[in-house]
Amino acid sequence: MSRRLLRLRAYAAGLSQRLAPRLLPSRPYISDMRRSAFSDRLLRSLRSEISSRRAPSPPPSAAPFAADDRPGEQWIRLRRAFGGDDDEEEEEVRVDATMVDGATAPTRSGEVAGAGPDAAAGPQLRMHISVNVEVTKAARPDLALTFECSAWPDEMEVERVYPVRRGGPAAAQQYMGRQFSELDDEMQSAVHDYLEHRGVNDELAAFLHSYMENKEQTELVRNVVKKRH
Repeated sequence: MSRRLLRLRAYAAGLSQRLAPRLLPSRPYISDMRRSAFSDRLLRSLRSEISSRRAPSPPPSAAPFAADDRPGEQWIRLRRAFGGDDDEEEEEVRVDATMVDGATAPTRSGEVAGAGPDAAAGPQLRMHISVNVEVTKAARPDLALTFECSAWPDEMEVERVYPVRRGGPAAAQQYMGRQFSELDDEMQSAVHDYLEHRGVNDELAAFLHSYMENKEQTELVRNVVKKRH
């Protein structure tokens, strides 16, 4: 009887070893299941949040510019005609702007944002948008005056000014001009007046941030809907 019990115990032990891998999942497998479940919950939460914003508000008006949005792209183009009366030759002003592509804390004056009573909370980041402005005259479409700018939420900052001859040397070989900050005060003031007159100013910078915030939400909804289908 004792021998029979020993044989049964041995048989049971061998059977449990053979069945163990099938009945008890390994730790990596359990971890994968948990990660998958977490990802599913996160995706459902994101979809629920996006569904509540399914109808983004219309983008703000770009007047006097006409906005050429690029669905799926990370930038937009604005155009406007300027001048064309007896005193000024007609020009085309073209503005290419990225979505938010950076952030910084200092202001133009060098003071740190948030350095007032709430400074303990740390400096507040200011979102940055890269802007390229080209102004061409109808009589000289082969020559453009280019302005590289930074659009902050409350100001348009000029970085460089230089002419571009279309159909000329490659961009890498063109003269890109000096840093705008290196120009004398009179020249800087003249450039600011020139751009202000054509609608490239602090108000345009604020518009671009508002527009890009709306575009980011619209692109997010479009991508989620596309993945669903």
